[in-house]
Amino acid sequence: MKKTVLILLALLLCIPSEAQLFRSLRKKAQKAQTEQRQEAAEGQTGVRRVSGIPMFYEVIDGDTVFVDSIDPVWCYPKGYKPKGTDWRKNYRLVYNFNKVYPYALAGRKMMAQVDSTLAADASKRSQRNAYTHDVMMELFSLFEKDIRNMTVSQGMMLMRLIDRECGEPPYGLIKEYRNGFTAGFWQLVAKLFGADLKKRYEPTGADKDIESLVHIWESGGWDSFYYSIFFEHPKKTVIAREHLQSTVKSREDRRKMKQDEEKEKGIMKRALELANED
Repeated sequence: MKKTVLILLALLLCIPSEAQLFRSLRKKAQKAQTEQRQEAAEGQTGVRRVSGIPMFYEVIDGDTVFVDSIDPVWCYPKGYKPKGTDWRKNYRLVYNFNKVYPYALAGRKMMAQVDSTLAADASKRSQRNAYTHDVMMELFSLFEKDIRNMTVSQGMMLMRLIDRECGEPPYGLIKEYRNGFTAGFWQLVAKLFGADLKKRYEPTGADKDIESLVHIWESGGWDSFYYSIFFEHPKKTVIAREHLQSTVKSREDRRKMKQDEEKEKGIMKRALELANED
């Protein structure tokens, strides 16, 4: 169940959203309106808005000297022909990897936490089921917004990276922790978008380019590698939390929590009714 949740989250990316296209068009329109307002304001005041980044400086013998640093990059000589992958042509793969790989790393940490919690605290099947359900809901609350804002190609890559971290194809994980019907359903959804949940991660085959990017990331040279392709620093994917807050609760604790939630809803409902009467 714990691993299936991450696979299902990745599969959500395979469902393209019309709202995503609408949001993109709306952002472009808002940006254009902002630029028009800024140009109009500059024309009225005659003063151009200051932009740019402040520089450091040193005063040497009464003279001000501006100081800056240049990040290390990979330089290609004229006429250079790469022996392996030309990442400058596969820039989209590099961009997508930079965005989704932190989610796979966070998922690996969370799975280790779930394994240790189940081994130490969940002695009954009912406790295990309740705990994994709480984990599923927590994962959805943490990552659903980020996942739905990803593209289909980014979702496909995330699914492959999760397969790499789990060491088992998604179809087998879903079938093991859920059932065969659920695994078959998600396999059908994946087929509609050209994916195969039964296919193993192939570090020396179809997924060798992704595996190469993993090695660059692990070597610590990712920032300079990314800069050599895009000539800008990589945007860091910020994970809100890499540790789960869900815990194994006894049946009595869960019953009391449910009663407290119902009591709180009743209080809020009565307060709303009193406010409407006033």
